[in-house]
Amino acid sequence: MALVGYELVRRRLDLPVFEIRRPAMIRPVTRILPTANGLSVPAASAPAREDDLLGHLLFALKHEGVNLPLLAAAAKHLSAEQLGEAVRQTPNGQYVRMLCCVWEHFTGRPVMQDPPVAGGYIDLFDSSKYFVGPAQRDSRWRVNFNGLGTWDYCATVERTQVIMDLVSSKVLEAAREFVQGLDRELLDRTLNWAYLHETQDSYAIEREAPSEDKRRTFVRLLKQAHEPRQVDEQYLVDLQNSIVSNPYNQAVQYRTEQNWLSDGNQGALGVTYVPPAPEDVPALMEGWTTFVNRISGRLDPVMAASIASFGFVFIHPFMDGNGRLSRFLFHKVLCQSGQLGEGMLLPVSIAMKHHEAQYLQVLRDFSRPARDLVRVRAIGEGDYAFSFGADDKIFRYWDATACVEFGLRMAKEALEVELRNESNFILHFDAVRREIDERFDLRGSTLATLVSIALTNGGTISKNKRRRYAEEVSEAAYLAIEEKVRAVLSVDEPGPRDEDEAPTDQ
Repeated sequence: MALVGYELVRRRLDLPVFEIRRPAMIRPVTRILPTANGLSVPAASAPAREDDLLGHLLFALKHEGVNLPLLAAAAKHLSAEQLGEAVRQTPNGQYVRMLCCVWEHFTGRPVMQDPPVAGGYIDLFDSSKYFVGPAQRDSRWRVNFNGLGTWDYCATVERTQVIMDLVSSKVLEAAREFVQGLDRELLDRTLNWAYLHETQDSYAIEREAPSEDKRRTFVRLLKQAHEPRQVDEQYLVDLQNSIVSNPYNQAVQYRTEQNWLSDGNQGALGVTYVPPAPEDVPALMEGWTTFVNRISGRLDPVMAASIASFGFVFIHPFMDGNGRLSRFLFHKVLCQSGQLGEGMLLPVSIAMKHHEAQYLQVLRDFSRPARDLVRVRAIGEGDYAFSFGADDKIFRYWDATACVEFGLRMAKEALEVELRNESNFILHFDAVRREIDERFDLRGSTLATLVSIALTNGGTISKNKRRRYAEEVSEAAYLAIEEKVRAVLSVDEPGPRDEDEAPTDQ
């Protein structure tokens, strides 16, 4: 079955861009049909020749949407004369106008208009297929650049049913209702737990157990996310310095060296991701910061936070601390939206830790094809030479659909599972502790630990735990704790917690 459209162009020209995941292919169908694996195209609807580069790009714009990295890479293989002839044949054709607009932007050269383009403005991104942003008008071609960002930095997010359903659940509105339903003390205790565990799990994702000083620093950082401040290089440097304790790894600016990620294996094959070259980082980050500072109020805040967080970690602008910073920036963008009350936190890192395999897969969906476009050569012990096959456009224009879906799911779970379970846990904990404390004379720390264990394990305290406290707790007290815990859990059972963990105010 023959390829059509973007994937045919990518392969024929050997373009240094990501493979098209759902390519268009000629199949025995009577009309163009989208499938789970791509686009089925009848032969009569495809360009007549494989070498008709212009025809395949116009076909792709019409039927496959906008792929800016591929269009940028293909631009040098098209001439102004070819495009001018296409304009003369269909001067007001919308896909010709789109292609000319994109070509002029990426080449910096004009296409002759004869006759001049007339008619109404058309959108580059179809709002029925993509989430879009405010229009930036190109008056020559009467095309609106309406992507999520600007020509300098633009992510694309498809209007999938999963994302539409998650957006319609209105997580931040539900978070405000959740806050209103708790008294001040219960809310404070729930949020104290959230800040602490958001910190611990953000570090845990990177296989690190933070020291007490690091925990306090990151909690303070999270609480500063509500402070109104423009995101720029100095702000990000200050953030990086606050979470990286080793002075040798603290930044004074965006990185000026090449960094990479490794799976621990020796040699070039162990290099799993190569972020953009250091000379490309300042311009990429300028586009990224413009997106972050302007997006508030123009896009669902959780979608914006997901794009900002993942986009940051893909650029990897520092030598250390990028992962933790990316997760902090998720909170920063949410708080910038003004839709979370002061001090409110959605503990997305806790949810991410519970779905770590999926989180890593979303990262790999970008990092693996990006790695394939870099030639890595070992030149010494732990040192490599990098030859980039692609320019910075794969980081500048990227498909954020999977990242947004994951971010929305994690924000929803952070509220509906993590925060709600914790508030329920605290209510149950207080109810059990109060009754047992009235009936038995137990040390406060021991009682708190046993109640937490019983709540965690569905109303059971194991034999090992009983032996641990055998000299200070009677069998009657154990039975009373288990009985009371089962009673409260029968009403509203909380989710799993870490064993031996009492609420953080104890």
